[in-house]
Amino acid sequence: MPISSDDLDPLYLAEDWKSNGRDVAIATVIDTWGSAPRPAGSHLVVDADGNFAGSVSGGCVEGAVIAEAMDVIASGKAKMLEFGVADETAWNVGLSCGGRIRVYVERVS
Repeated sequence: MPISSDDLDPLYLAEDWKSNGRDVAIATVIDTWGSAPRPAGSHLVVDADGNFAGSVSGGCVEGAVIAEAMDVIASGKAKMLEFGVADETAWNVGLSCGGRIRVYVERVS
């Protein structure tokens, strides 16, 4: 029986997806400043088809990280992403209040 995203931590799910022949990237929250929906150490796993599990933020930020993860899978080159926003526009991009997050995205090999 396949492992579902509800069963496991995203890191275990990434290992399962990779062992089943899927190309996979992991995004990890490295740093947060101010308000951030997810703490440092949070993970999002993404495969080459755009399937994902876990969370690094929410809203537009999460969508941007998924798109970048798919680029990392294709290129094999890791990326450091940074997202920041003022309090006045925070909800528009998926952050609960003004803040910044840094997310490291790497391909699982």
